[in-house]
Amino acid sequence: MSGLSYLLLLMSVFLVVATLPLIVELLVLSVTALMPQARVKDQVPQADQMPITVLIPAHNEETLIGRCVRSVLAGANPATEILVLAHNCTDATATEAEVAGAKVMVLNDPSRTGKGSALSCGFTAALAGHSEAVLVIDADSVIDAGLIAQVQKRLKAGARALQCRYEVHNSQDSQRTKLMALAFCGVNVIRPRGRARLGLSAGILGNGFALHRRVLTQIPYDAQSVVEDLEYHLALVRAGIRVEFIDSAAVRGEMPVSSMGARSQRARWEGGRLRMMKRWAPELLAGVFRGRVRQIEPFLDLLALPIASEVILLLVAACLPVSWLRLYTLAAFAVLLLHITAATIKGAGFWTAMKALSMVPFYILWKLWIVPEIWRTSRLNAAWVRTERESSADGQ
Repeated sequence: MSGLSYLLLLMSVFLVVATLPLIVELLVLSVTALMPQARVKDQVPQADQMPITVLIPAHNEETLIGRCVRSVLAGANPATEILVLAHNCTDATATEAEVAGAKVMVLNDPSRTGKGSALSCGFTAALAGHSEAVLVIDADSVIDAGLIAQVQKRLKAGARALQCRYEVHNSQDSQRTKLMALAFCGVNVIRPRGRARLGLSAGILGNGFALHRRVLTQIPYDAQSVVEDLEYHLALVRAGIRVEFIDSAAVRGEMPVSSMGARSQRARWEGGRLRMMKRWAPELLAGVFRGRVRQIEPFLDLLALPIASEVILLLVAACLPVSWLRLYTLAAFAVLLLHITAATIKGAGFWTAMKALSMVPFYILWKLWIVPEIWRTSRLNAAWVRTERESSADGQ
């Protein structure tokens, strides 16, 4: 074998190993999510309501916190407590939350940075009372009117951890948010739905998740990374606790419209995932070899690249003069198309998706531009940096 042939073989193997985890994930979960399943209407009698605290961690969210609290109040019942944790705020977040009708707890401690610190403090405060569970809602979000009741019913029926649908609230603000809405439908709806139907843990998405008191007592929320939700979910997986998926009620968060806000958010998300991959992948793999079959999917998910990065590597693979690699690339793109189709069917519709997808080439170039920032973020400790948004509570 010549030196060039050997180099091509090494490059081909690397590209397959790097891209295969996402392809396997998308193929299995998309097909499973598209299979028809009878919908069950979730309604809970008032007599069966479980005492629950809706915890809203907030850092400098004076513009949107009132809207969030009013949204939660609209779906609350007598068994619901609303607690806003104003964490290291330098604005009127606490005042606006109190005016809107929430109980407010102020945490000013510069040594405790990151959303994980706020959640840990909030969970402790909630469990000091009579609540049997805690539902986390981000301060920039609104929720469906029936979401709290559905969470109470599922917990009453025996669920220990739950994740609701997490969608984009301001999806029509720009082409960027339209593309994010399509991506959210794939990552936050199609994949958790597929996992749930396979009896796997749906995952924790950082917004719209609920934990029973027993879970928080068994596994305290000590996750402190940039992606504390992913970190805590991996701790649940290791403990054999499955997160169930609520598909019929959604929480909708505000996404950044500007390039600068999106850049900061994306770098934190992907840099944090890279750090978790380094930390957790060996342990999950060891668990698989010890016979813990349910850890295969979280392991693949942890290794899976973001779709934009996947497309970049597949395009590189398609350019190499290796026949079998080109066949693999063709099959991989077919799986990506299947996943996007599934997200389109369950999302905003065909034409809206097509307009959003027209942004993909520009998004890929932008993604290449921020790779150094993603890499730097993967080596940093957690810090709660508020994402700059252009939308306000008015007119939403």
